[in-house]
Parts: sequence; C-alpha cells; structure tokens
Amino acid sequence: MTVNQMELQNLRHLIGSHANAEKKLRFYAQQCQDAQIKQMFEQGAQSAVNTRNKLMSFLT
Repeated sequence: MTVNQMELQNLRHLIGSHANAEKKLRFYAQQCQDAQIKQMFEQGAQSAVNTRNKLMSFLT
C-alpha cells in the first residue's frame, strides 16, 4: 500500500495525538486514589497504544 503525502501527514498527526493521549491517561492514572478510575485510565492508555501501533503499521 502506498501512502500519499496528505495521508502521511494525517497519519503523523493521528499517531502523535494517540501518543499524547497515552501520556496524559497514564499521568491521570498515577494521580488516582480510586482503583476503578485508575484502571479506567490505564485501559484508555493501553487502547491509545494499540491504536497508535495499528496506525504505525500503515507506514511500513
């Protein structure tokens, strides 16, 4: 699959956004005292990682 310039820019933006979301969610999880909310943030962070990895697969 060949990615054109606009698609490449969009992928970079989406990958960066998911990386940023992961960092924020992990930070929020570290601040939580409530175990359920902490788990929710950690699951969200893992979901962002999974999506970022899937998006990165389009670059290879």
